Amino acid sequence: MLEVKDLHAKIGDKEILRGISLTINDGETHAIMGPNGSGKSTLSAVLVGNPLYEVTGGTVTFNGKNLLDMKPEDRAHEGLFLSFQYPVEIPGVSMTNFMRAAINEKRAYEGLEPLNAADFLKLMREKRKIVELDTKLTNRSVNEGFSGGEKKRNEIFQMAMLEPKLAILDETDSGLDVDAMRIVAEGVNKLRTPQSSCIVITHYDRLLDMIRPDVVHVLYKGRIVKTAGPELAKEIQQRGFDWIKAESES
Repeated sequence: MLEVKDLHAKIGDKEILRGISLTINDGETHAIMGPNGSGKSTLSAVLVGNPLYEVTGGTVTFNGKNLLDMKPEDRAHEGLFLSFQYPVEIPGVSMTNFMRAAINEKRAYEGLEPLNAADFLKLMREKRKIVELDTKLTNRSVNEGFSGGEKKRNEIFQMAMLEPKLAILDETDSGLDVDAMRIVAEGVNKLRTPQSSCIVITHYDRLLDMIRPDVVHVLYKGRIVKTAGPELAKEIQQRGFDWIKAESES
C-alpha cells in the first residue's frame, strides 16, 4: 500500500527527515515511536502534503501512484487520512455540512453521484455509533467548544465516514483520559479491514495495548533506527529511548 524510500524533508533551512524508508502492506497497523523532535509529526505532515515542508529527496508510492506529485486534497481523495494531534475548530461550519461536503467531494473524485440527504444522514447515524459520538456534537460547528476527548473522538468519526485506505493517527492519545482513549481505540479497531492500514504515532504503549500494531518503528534524528514487533513498545516503556539512542550512535 505505502512504500517510502530514502525520504528526506526540511522546513526552512532545517533538515528533519534524513532518509526514511518503510513499507506498509494492506491490512497492517504500524506504530511509530520516538523522542520529541525525532520527526514523527513531520513524517505525517509530509505524507499528507503539508506545504510548510519541502521534500528534498526520496520517493513515496501509495497504491502504485506517486504520492509526492499529488495535491493534498487528491491524497485525501485517494484514501489518505490524518487525525491531528491538535484538531482545529472551524466556527460557523456545522459538522453535518462539513462531513457532507467532504463525502461528496470524495465521491465526485471517484466519479460517483453525491449522496442524497436521507442516505447521508443514515450513514452519519451508523458511523456515529462506532465512536459513541453524541448527536448534539454533530449539530454544532466543527470542534467548537469540544473537550479534548470530544475532538479526538470526532476525528475518528470523520475517519469512519471517509473510510480511508491509510489512516495516520498523530498522537491521538495525547491528553485523553482512560475512557476517551478506550472509545477512540475501539473505534479504530472496528474500522480495521484487510484492505485498510493504519499508522499510529505515539510516545507511549498505552494506546498500543488497545490498538495492537503489527510492526513498531523507532524514529530518532529523522531516521528509523529500530524496527520490531509489538514487544518493542513494551521494552521502550520499561527502558525509555536512551538505549536505542546509544545503539544508533555507536
